[in-house]
Amino acid sequence: MRKLFLLLFSIVLTLSCTAQQKNNIKQVPQWAKEAVWYQIFPERFNNGDPSNDPKPLDMEGAWPYFTPDDWQIHPWTSDWYELRPWEKKLNKNFYEIVNIRRYGGDLQGVINKLDYLKELGITAIYLNPIFESPSLHKYDATMYHHIDNNFGPDPDKDRELWAQENPADPSTWQWTTADKLFLDLINKSHERGIKIIIDGVFNHTGTQFWAFRDIVKNQQNSKFKNWFVINKLDDPNTPENEFDYSGWYGVKDLPEINEDEHGIVTGPREHIHAVIKRWMDPNNDGDPSDGIDGWRLDVADMVKHEFWKEFRKWIRDINPEAYTTGEIWWENWNEYKMFNASPWLQGDEFDAVMNYRLTRAIKDLIFADKVNIGSQGFVDSVKNLVREYPKENFYVMMNLLGSHDTERLASLIVNPDGQYDHRGNVRDNKDFDIRKPNEIERKKQKLAYGITFTFPGAPHIYNGDEAGMWGGDDPDCRKPNVWPELKYDNESVHPYGLNKKVDEVEFDRDLYDWIKKLVSIRNQNKVLSLGEIEFTIIDNNNRLLAYKRFDNESNLDIIINNNNAVKKVNTNLKGAKKDLISGIEYMSAEIIELAPYQIVILK
Repeated sequence: MRKLFLLLFSIVLTLSCTAQQKNNIKQVPQWAKEAVWYQIFPERFNNGDPSNDPKPLDMEGAWPYFTPDDWQIHPWTSDWYELRPWEKKLNKNFYEIVNIRRYGGDLQGVINKLDYLKELGITAIYLNPIFESPSLHKYDATMYHHIDNNFGPDPDKDRELWAQENPADPSTWQWTTADKLFLDLINKSHERGIKIIIDGVFNHTGTQFWAFRDIVKNQQNSKFKNWFVINKLDDPNTPENEFDYSGWYGVKDLPEINEDEHGIVTGPREHIHAVIKRWMDPNNDGDPSDGIDGWRLDVADMVKHEFWKEFRKWIRDINPEAYTTGEIWWENWNEYKMFNASPWLQGDEFDAVMNYRLTRAIKDLIFADKVNIGSQGFVDSVKNLVREYPKENFYVMMNLLGSHDTERLASLIVNPDGQYDHRGNVRDNKDFDIRKPNEIERKKQKLAYGITFTFPGAPHIYNGDEAGMWGGDDPDCRKPNVWPELKYDNESVHPYGLNKKVDEVEFDRDLYDWIKKLVSIRNQNKVLSLGEIEFTIIDNNNRLLAYKRFDNESNLDIIINNNNAVKKVNTNLKGAKKDLISGIEYMSAEIIELAPYQIVILK
């Protein structure tokens, strides 16, 4: 009887664990619903340790594949478009040489600004790639199991440690000084109640990736020749070098990792699994508190779904509260219009995506002149998202207004009528206006943040947007961050030598304080993160919009005036309410007068 009891108990326990594991896979992390994200592009965020600044040696293998003899680290506070003496000697235009620049941002710089982020109210950090790479952007990894040595305190020591390893064998992996500093950053972030996720680039690597270099060297004899999409290996019996491979979107700088019908193939698949365990549980003790809290997954639509399903199991086995968000652009939904929901958000792949679809809707509501969708068009766009995103996922979307991949929010407002991310590149569009936003455009920027911080889904700030930075698409969205303690040169140079009004570059304290206020309101009113949403006023003629955020305990009314003119709104309020932004109190059924591009949050 005792044996039978133990057998039944074992079966029940197994079923319970299996069910719990299944729930862990399917549930979104609750903390992500209340997150306020801050994205950091490390090389351009803050130079906390000039002793580790990159040298020409560190840049070998990165486009454009040359470094002038008199190359120098670029001054952090210089005019972005102004060429230094060594750059002028090259007789090339700005966009042919800008990728040779390095400014020296590093992990110590991030650590030094954690209190700044805490004061702003940030609760989660998303770091662009930090793994070893010769480029400034790090999307061309040399290895996944080490932090870039120029982000750490001792680049030369880290090279010595690399040489002691077999990168294919995780048991030989060392902890470099850069690795240890990153673990310190994780710890210091967690001490402040800030989560941290990193960019996972598992569709492609760089040409300097250790396994790819082995293929280039050993060809047919390489143990790793199945790791990448190799079109043809070199025939040693012919004088020509016939070696050919596929790069991401045809870019040979970024060799594609090989996939079969199940996703990433055996070899790189196991290597990626080892990398995940390394950064999510560094002590390998079953306690993930000293590791990262999740992943942002680059070009996620270009990796097969089956791999992402396994990826999710891997990370949830380590940390059931880990968060994943995929880089999925609005174009990726076109082929899925016949379905009621995204294939990435069915509970077995990602928790969220970078919500560029909401960004586009806000752009077309507030900024656009010629193609403005109006209040009704905006509501229809939002309802599409509500219908196509499962509810739990809808509340953990990464709701961004700018990123390292698009024109900055401020410049999107200055150039409102092009298609988002398709005509924001100054390099290819000389008509793009590179000027600083004016006062009216700043009001629009504030309104856009007002909507984002009062919507379901987690608001996201790209580093420097809170400081008022502007710039076109890559590379101009990657200027060195503007800090209040630094004095910057004015922007007076146009990249194509055209006449340009001088723009003063300085930390925008007013915009910073506005965003800080919105963050505080959201953090103090959980209904903005967890409550339902209902649209109550949709007035296309007067460009007015209102919606409620509510739950069993709270009810907030949000009203926006999307005009450059004062508007009066009949609110039909029940009981006295206070605007959480201005502190003004309104009585029942009062007509509210809203200033141009004003938003009120009534409680």
